[in-house]
Amino acid sequence: MHRSHIEWKVSPNRYSAKKMAKPVNFACFAPKAQHVTIAGDFNHWDKTSHAMNRQPDGAWTLQLQLNHGHHQYVFFVDGHATLDPKASGTARHAHIGKVSLMSVS
Repeated sequence: MHRSHIEWKVSPNRYSAKKMAKPVNFACFAPKAQHVTIAGDFNHWDKTSHAMNRQPDGAWTLQLQLNHGHHQYVFFVDGHATLDPKASGTARHAHIGKVSLMSVS
């Protein structure tokens, strides 16, 4: 008797949460600021690539699509690195110093 054998070739991590981006809202309250950006591991720490939008109440906001996992970031308020008081923690970056930490799940 002959048995047929079927092999399934499924790409590993094809539907992994690590590859699925999720919208994450960032807010920085800086009513006197002229310009606020966000930099982090998600944009290679480029402090010019993600400008935040000023809101009438003095907050600056931006929504980014981030993958599952831990992310380090910092706000740049008029060019000065500023921690996020609502972050889940802090970490140390070799060139910036203390940075904000968040987890996306």
